Amino acid sequence: MAVTFKGGFHVRDYKELTNKVKTTTLPDCDMHIFPMRQHIGAPLEALVKKGDYVTVGQKIADSSAFVSAPIHSSVSGTVLKIEPYFHDSGTKVDAIFVKNDGQYTVYDGIKPKDYRSMNKDNMLKVIREAGIVGMGGAGFPTHVKLSPQQKVDHVIVNGAECEPFITSDHHYMLEEPDKIVFGLKMAMKILGLKEGYIGVEVNKPDGIASIKSCKEFDSSIHIVELKTKYPQGAEKQLIKAITGRNVPAGKLPADAGAVVVNVATCVAIANAFQTGMPAIEKNVTVSGDAIKNPSCFRARTGIPVSFLIDQAGGFVAPPEKLISGGPMMGLAQYNTDYPVTKTTSSILAMLHAPKTYDPDAPCIRCGRCVEHCPMRLMPLKLADASHKDDIEMAERYNVTECIECGLCSYICPANKNLLQFIRMIKPDVLRKQREEAAKRG
Repeated sequence: MAVTFKGGFHVRDYKELTNKVKTTTLPDCDMHIFPMRQHIGAPLEALVKKGDYVTVGQKIADSSAFVSAPIHSSVSGTVLKIEPYFHDSGTKVDAIFVKNDGQYTVYDGIKPKDYRSMNKDNMLKVIREAGIVGMGGAGFPTHVKLSPQQKVDHVIVNGAECEPFITSDHHYMLEEPDKIVFGLKMAMKILGLKEGYIGVEVNKPDGIASIKSCKEFDSSIHIVELKTKYPQGAEKQLIKAITGRNVPAGKLPADAGAVVVNVATCVAIANAFQTGMPAIEKNVTVSGDAIKNPSCFRARTGIPVSFLIDQAGGFVAPPEKLISGGPMMGLAQYNTDYPVTKTTSSILAMLHAPKTYDPDAPCIRCGRCVEHCPMRLMPLKLADASHKDDIEMAERYNVTECIECGLCSYICPANKNLLQFIRMIKPDVLRKQREEAAKRG
């Protein structure tokens, strides 16, 4: 029987557009652009300069901070310039431009790692030096996540992929299940655990079967079938479904005894140990009704999104909305110039915007947002606090616990964009709490 959490909603997933296509390797692209912001944490500094020749897997930017992750070139070629460029966050960030020479010469230091003789610290160093982050979209450095201060007894691979349209992780399950399991076993070794868990929604039966039949799979690995429901892939909801535990308010998953890593992150961990290659590529879904041939690509980081769209046949007509990520939590884009990063999971192009919100619509008190909120919050009260700019009220109704899944806006019959109002006041509450904490010392 599939397990789940209380709340949530079954959103139509549209995964049939790409879940049966084969992952395609892209042809050469002349220019690769590497934003120096691809993780949560300290900013990076360039290790190369204009005119330098770089090779595949060579580190090109890094930081001495613990909460950071370096970036590496995914091609060989010449650094043309370093300047601000478009980022899928909607801003411009410093980026390294590399002209691809088409040779894909591999950096001399790339070689397999003897993990069997490594201790925990050395394994974490391999993961850190490979630039591995939460590749499902969060971008939190994986070596930090695998260094919890608390005692954990569960390590969980997030294979839910509950956002509509996206099938990137599903394709990893079908095509590289051994790397998923191997990456999980490396995480288990680091954390000192004898068992690991992989949570997969039941709408991916072929993915479940593929993992169970791979050569790396054994009795130490448990596949947990999850109910198909959004947002089943959110960390706190996944932990609740698999362990039955709640992550305490204001705390981390490790406070509930669990660490969660993404499917793509496990593949990257496997590559780092098995071949020595850092995180320089990932699966990217290109989908939506404005795309001529919805596809799943194995994309090298730095490749422009416009190139992927062209390889998917281009647009059938100019899209009304372009989204980086899924339609529920992704970010709307105003052009296709930004490049693929380590956290890019999909590019969606819609002929028509999925929903039009009415900022002046009155709440009809139906209670659907409360009924389906996966965090058991009261979105209508939080939106009301935002309207009134009442920080104390928002704090009282636990706005900082909102995971910004967007479900309240999606299901609202009055077409109120509740999440937008929540996002407007949440930073103010967080700022207030930081200031109060600083005063307490």
